[in-house]
Amino acid sequence: MVQIASFAALATIASLLDVASAVASMPTGTWPTSLGNVTYSAPYVVKAGTVFDGQMKTYERSNVVCTEQAEGGKESAVFLVEPGATLKNVIIGKSQAEGVHCESHDCTIQNVWWDDVCEDALTIKGGSASSVTKVIGGGARSAEDKIIQHNGAGTVSIEGFYAQDVGKLYRSCGSCKTQYQRKVTVTNVYAVNPKVTLVGINKNYDDQATLSNIKIKSSKKADKLKVCTYFQGVTSGEPKQLGNGILPPTCQYAASDIQVSATAC
Repeated sequence: MVQIASFAALATIASLLDVASAVASMPTGTWPTSLGNVTYSAPYVVKAGTVFDGQMKTYERSNVVCTEQAEGGKESAVFLVEPGATLKNVIIGKSQAEGVHCESHDCTIQNVWWDDVCEDALTIKGGSASSVTKVIGGGARSAEDKIIQHNGAGTVSIEGFYAQDVGKLYRSCGSCKTQYQRKVTVTNVYAVNPKVTLVGINKNYDDQATLSNIKIKSSKKADKLKVCTYFQGVTSGEPKQLGNGILPPTCQYAASDIQVSATAC
């Protein structure tokens, strides 16, 4: 007996295939316009294998207040995205603390924008060495520290992302109790006024960062900007900065991959 998949199931599969094949181009630096507001009293869970399309509305929490760099947990997030799930076309508003959590890795975050980052915008936990979380398009602004916090194992792919007035775009956890080798690929990223570094990774855990086609708008000269910074990661205490710049296989890119301008790129 031949079973025919439902229209809804076929639509979900088609949407997932579309995400998998998506290629995000270099951002223009234009922020999206919100098409409405949605408020949750608890984190919204995007179930494994499903797609949540936020239709470019702004999503916030009704009962969470940002306390800047005070460490929170998934209870303070707006969305919890399960493995194999996709969150797309969403604006995360100011009334929240932990943004989006990918608690068990292997998530797709597509065209998601954080209007005012609190502690972190996106936190990625769990997974294995083969896990991959994809950040496709979107952007974030006003992050005192980092946008993407990678605590789990595996790889994070960041493509076509816009970062404005942020400390770091990506940080491999420097002081998690359990540490792993982590990898990050960054391409077609436009950063305006990065304060600390674009990418921070742990050399002693064999982390690897690969960067290509990065545009930075900054009043600093190119040789004064930190693009890929490597640390001595720890399981307690504070990590120690070891250096910055091209150092294969830790920080992999060519000088021509980084374009710096004092005006719009």
